[in-house]
Amino acid sequence: MLYHFSEDPNIKLFTPRQLEYRLDEPAMVWAIDAFYAVHYYFPRDCPRICLWPMKGTTAEDRERFFGLSCTERLLAIESAWLDRLRTTVLYRYRFDDADFELYEANAGYYTATKEVKPVSVERMDDLLQWIVSAGVELRVMPSLQQLRDAVLTSTVNFSMIRMKNARST
Repeated sequence: MLYHFSEDPNIKLFTPRQLEYRLDEPAMVWAIDAFYAVHYYFPRDCPRICLWPMKGTTAEDRERFFGLSCTERLLAIESAWLDRLRTTVLYRYRFDDADFELYEANAGYYTATKEVKPVSVERMDDLLQWIVSAGVELRVMPSLQQLRDAVLTSTVNFSMIRMKNARST
């Protein structure tokens, strides 16, 4: 299954759009696969770091990032976003896989260059519960910067989303 998450409950047709930082690529409709979907259970502009071990992750990095947890996926946000996470309602749009092509396997991104109609839409209240139910650890931190720096020099797999909205210190 492929998904798109939005705070808009009324999208009937997804039209390809040009991203300002990908002007060398065609306009596209973006979707995410089921494994990575939990990375989008957040308000759209919420900065977050998502990390999970991969085949080459060292024992030291496993201990450093996951040592006290029984999960192998960690999501971190800044405390300034917690209230918005508690109150935001998302809508999970589901798509037919046949309409999309794999764009980036490591991130779970799929794209379509034509208009796409969702198969269904589901309201997602209580995003904290959705995150917990996905079996991941959520860390709420004053700032993401130290974690960002640590992850960039580590052997874990990661995704950093909307970091331009993160605190600078």
